[in-house]
Amino acid sequence: MAGNSVAETAIGAAVIAAAIGFVVYASQVSGRQATGDSYALTAEFRSVEGISVGTDVRLAGIRVGSVTALDLDPSSYQAKATFTVAGALEIPEDSDVKIASEGLLGGSFLEITPGASEFMLAEGDAVVNTQSSVSLLNLLMRFGGGE
Repeated sequence: MAGNSVAETAIGAAVIAAAIGFVVYASQVSGRQATGDSYALTAEFRSVEGISVGTDVRLAGIRVGSVTALDLDPSSYQAKATFTVAGALEIPEDSDVKIASEGLLGGSFLEITPGASEFMLAEGDAVVNTQSSVSLLNLLMRFGGGE
């Protein structure tokens, strides 16, 4: 009986070590940034369909931040997205932010297209130029319905 408990303990320890290894690997691969080296921006969209809290923010295809909050502005009925951008990255104030798709079946993300202004956005500023996601279902319905 004593031999069984030693073997069970060894197997349990191996399982726990593997689980810890997976957690460490996942945290390294996910590209999470420390909150101290980023700043928050906001943008208002007609619809934020396809994105949620934690969605990537990308510039030139590179992840530079993530969506931290989604709210509804009761006065304008616009969806307000709050997102972070890496602190070392300066975004011109005339930049565009749009909800882009990775493909037909892929997920969505916020894409920043830098502008040419000499003035940069700062913590808490709002990006004015935005484009909401295009609903594939609505496009198919318009095409099929002849509208």
